[in-house]
Amino acid sequence: MSEKFSPALRIGDLNDYIAPSQACVVSLKGLKKNNTSTNLDKPEVVISAKPLQTEPVKISLKDCLACSGCITSAETVMLEKQSLDEFLANINKGKAVFVSLSPQSRASFAVHFGLSPLQAFLKLTTFFKSLGVKAVYDTSCSRDLVLAECCYEFISRYNASQSANDNGCKSSLPMISAACPGWICYAEKTLGSFVLPYISPVKSPQQTIGATIKHYISQKMHLKPEEIYHVTVMPCYDKKLEAARDDFTFSVQPQGEPFGNADVRITEVDSVLTSGEVLELMQLKSVDLSSLEDSPLDRLLTNISDEGHLYGVYGGSGGYADTVFRYAAKTLFGREIKGPLDYTIVRNTDFQEVSLEVNGKVVLKFALCYGFRNLQNIVRKIKSGKCDYNFLEVMACPSGCLNGGGQIKPKPGQTAKDLIQSLETAYLENVLIANPFDNPIMKQIYEEWLGRPGSEKAKKYLHTEYHPVVKSITAELHNW
Repeated sequence: MSEKFSPALRIGDLNDYIAPSQACVVSLKGLKKNNTSTNLDKPEVVISAKPLQTEPVKISLKDCLACSGCITSAETVMLEKQSLDEFLANINKGKAVFVSLSPQSRASFAVHFGLSPLQAFLKLTTFFKSLGVKAVYDTSCSRDLVLAECCYEFISRYNASQSANDNGCKSSLPMISAACPGWICYAEKTLGSFVLPYISPVKSPQQTIGATIKHYISQKMHLKPEEIYHVTVMPCYDKKLEAARDDFTFSVQPQGEPFGNADVRITEVDSVLTSGEVLELMQLKSVDLSSLEDSPLDRLLTNISDEGHLYGVYGGSGGYADTVFRYAAKTLFGREIKGPLDYTIVRNTDFQEVSLEVNGKVVLKFALCYGFRNLQNIVRKIKSGKCDYNFLEVMACPSGCLNGGGQIKPKPGQTAKDLIQSLETAYLENVLIANPFDNPIMKQIYEEWLGRPGSEKAKKYLHTEYHPVVKSITAELHNW
């Protein structure tokens, strides 16, 4: 059962009482400690087999604090909407099924089967289309949309902060990336309003490609949004929680229905499958990915050049800090940076920073912050007003998205560390580094649909809001 959730979640015999263990990042003031743990980057929650003397609580899957959360047995049914069975059922129903593949998952398949990322993508396309999938896209493409929006958002915040500093007002920096659902859950449930204003409103690549398919691609293909079943393949179980957020749904009026009938709620992403779940599906179908023929890629939303090369950005977790730093350096200070950025390790490899100096003065300071130990240190700095970073790329998982809990597990005899190193190498193997603003697909999407980065229409479809979650589970969970 535990394989169906975040790796930080351990589930014994399920019942309807939620009992966090002492390894949880959520503070348990007043509760008796049963055990201790020093691994803050891998908090876990145990759902007790013996209910304590307290009232049962109800919590939905989308309300779960993914990094250290737990759910009731009744709520596990919500997973049925994001399962292999549901995926296959919608294909059999004759829906137009679209699959969007993350580059981290692509790397996971490449390493597992001894392929290049391009070979893995070509063969995954063959596999999905053999099942009846209409198109297979690349979230590297939607990531370029996200990065463009983030660049414009950062420049806007930077200029506003300069004015605020001149007037003695509160700065809107650091800007914090919002692609990690584990981090967002933690911020909304535990940190509240003091940190949420710093989080970027730009959607993740997963939700951006969902909005693009349901609003833009559907029109190009003469389909109604409700006729499309959109599945993403992700490195992280927590992306299922992200897809389930009410913020990522919209209403449509069914055609032919009388005026006044209730609208139909459409989700941007109908289902999320992890890399490991797709591997499980291959095993159920007795398919060896490496033996499949290659299929042409669907170029409508895929970063592949006319010469047949995949292209993308630096960074296994989306390249937020890298791309925004380069853009800000050029836009604000006229400095064009070529080649890899010179990151400095601060405490460990999961906390690195890069800065830009002009005339001996540091004018930009960005950081990569992965894992909850590092994340909590940064949060304390923000809360005390002592954070001197302009931008933070935050991920809940140590080593970032390539180490997501939904990735294919190490082979026998292979250590987790060795696997991560292989994934980092394979991630950019034969992938051209390209400026997102030069992406012809992205340019076309803006020209035909959104107008320009940062436009009102772009904000409508590619931005969202995050909300403090009212503590309402039990009085015992003081800091949930």
